[in-house]
Amino acid sequence: MSSFTTLIEPAALAAHVNDSKWVVVDCRHDLMNLAAGRDAYAAGHIPDAVFADMETALSGARRDAAGNFRGRHPLPDQDAFIELLRGWGVDDDTQVVAYDAHGGMYAARLWWMLRWVGHGAVAVLDGGLPAWQAAGQPVVTDTPAPRARGTIASHPALVTTVDVNAILHNVEHGGKTIVDARAPDRFRGENETIDPVGGHIPGAKNRFFKDNLQADGRFKAPDQLKAELGVAVGDPRDAIMQCGSGVTACHNLLALEVAGMPGAALYPGSWSEWTADPKRAVATGAS
Repeated sequence: MSSFTTLIEPAALAAHVNDSKWVVVDCRHDLMNLAAGRDAYAAGHIPDAVFADMETALSGARRDAAGNFRGRHPLPDQDAFIELLRGWGVDDDTQVVAYDAHGGMYAARLWWMLRWVGHGAVAVLDGGLPAWQAAGQPVVTDTPAPRARGTIASHPALVTTVDVNAILHNVEHGGKTIVDARAPDRFRGENETIDPVGGHIPGAKNRFFKDNLQADGRFKAPDQLKAELGVAVGDPRDAIMQCGSGVTACHNLLALEVAGMPGAALYPGSWSEWTADPKRAVATGAS
């Protein structure tokens, strides 16, 4: 059976929702109400889906051993993430499907993280829970029965990351295109309500992640994404994706994969880490 590696339609998921070799993960979240995702899961979710909390399951400690701030949603320890996946019943040959109710805003983070530990059989439900329900598929409120412990192992990463030192080097010397996934007003330094400093990394370009979506919350067609991302990103092999805290940047990375434009890197710490040191330069305005 061929695996799904970018997006999956509701009908395809419905055909496998009770398949023992498939694991479905609910990634719903709200950055301003940290209990909203779990509450929404309790109110109704795809049958047999497990819940992944963005703040705990999909993020690590905000400060490193030296006390340096790593951003609002730094990556967890890889071994800890592998243990989480095993607890969900994930094996090396498991098809994982991530979904949310926000156009893939949070599900894309789990998609990227599976690729980070070398697991390519992971896809985001296109259109999320709204598309699932619009297709007449059921939601349930029961807690899924525990699965047998999975045996997934860490494999070479299918993705690339860069740290804050690489961003500093790029600001000073160039060479890479930094692409910010946040809303244009936040990029310009206006209406900042999440991070203490408004603006963007000097030299960065803006590609709002929601521009990857159609009005119905599904991803645009690959050809349209390729045309738009070609302008915003250029050669993805020379691009670094970032956002506020390394979450919605993954949406742009997923869109690049859908468009057939792989190779861009993620800066996990993103704007929230960058602005933790007041000595780092900040730009405002549209460019």
